[in-house]
Amino acid sequence: MITIRRADTLGCAHSDTLTLRCHFAFADYQDPAHTHEGRLRVLNIGTLTPEKAYYLGAETNVDILTWLSAGNLSSQIEGFDLEEIRAGGVHLVSTGTGCKALEWKAGATGAAFIQFWFMADVEGLQPTQEIRAAFPELEHGGFRILASGFPEDDPEEEEQITDGAPVTLTARARLLHASIPAGQGAAYNTTPGRDLYLLVVSGIVTVDGNILNTGDAAAITEQQNLIVIAQKNSVLLLSDVAAKEF
Repeated sequence: MITIRRADTLGCAHSDTLTLRCHFAFADYQDPAHTHEGRLRVLNIGTLTPEKAYYLGAETNVDILTWLSAGNLSSQIEGFDLEEIRAGGVHLVSTGTGCKALEWKAGATGAAFIQFWFMADVEGLQPTQEIRAAFPELEHGGFRILASGFPEDDPEEEEQITDGAPVTLTARARLLHASIPAGQGAAYNTTPGRDLYLLVVSGIVTVDGNILNTGDAAAITEQQNLIVIAQKNSVLLLSDVAAKEF
């Protein structure tokens, strides 16, 4: 089953310096019809003005994954070193037993980012932070795994990451990215009991006869195979999570 969420139906949470377009209930956007998709709890599209910051208070037992689409961000998570993120890179903080303060600050040109929150499957772990500056493009335009809680997605453990390996989630989930030229497609297969949530970052695509424009999303449930055809050059993000919330 496919449920389409159009960009103009998203919620909004904002301050003087930050705008968040929310797919699920978050902060001052409360919508009982859109609270989560399986164990994907948050999907926010954020815009920060230059040199301004996005703050969060204490969070526990959630993987917060930030993908930067434009500009620069610096992350300051209590207990961890300052990290710099540039366009195309990802930042992960797994809050575990608790992070009391989290901050992402835009650079001189501002920043546009997309943030996913995955519910952790195991509680009581120590908080961790991980970053990838960028990922190499795939030649065939298919889906690349940016983050995963499945060990088989990155079987080689190395001291230094040099191959664009995914960041490691505590949740049994994946986040994938695809850049698809017009007229081409990408396919993804999952397993039973999983929910997929596809976001069109830019471009126009077709999924099972449904046309999705920039900012639109599709929740795919009780379906293991996904085929996306690009009508224009398109960039996509896809989450794969357990269907059960708790």
